[in-house]
Amino acid sequence: MTDAELHERISGLVAEEHELRERVVAGELAPEDEQARLRQLEITLDQCWDLLRQRRARHAAGQDPDSAHIRPPGEVEGYRQ
Repeated sequence: MTDAELHERISGLVAEEHELRERVVAGELAPEDEQARLRQLEITLDQCWDLLRQRRARHAAGQDPDSAHIRPPGEVEGYRQ
């Protein structure tokens, strides 16, 4: 996945997040369902941002950014900020 594709994927996930919130406000979606999907979106977004950071770091180090890979949710979610 290229940087541009990652940015596009991230934008799509953020748009879905906004849509979920709007659907809850409109009464079209139960808050519990929203929270479950938001958690999934959060994990996927974290994975996308992590992959983008890996690609940039590899590029800056003169390595092939395409050798970066998506890390498992448990690894990405366990990072300390």
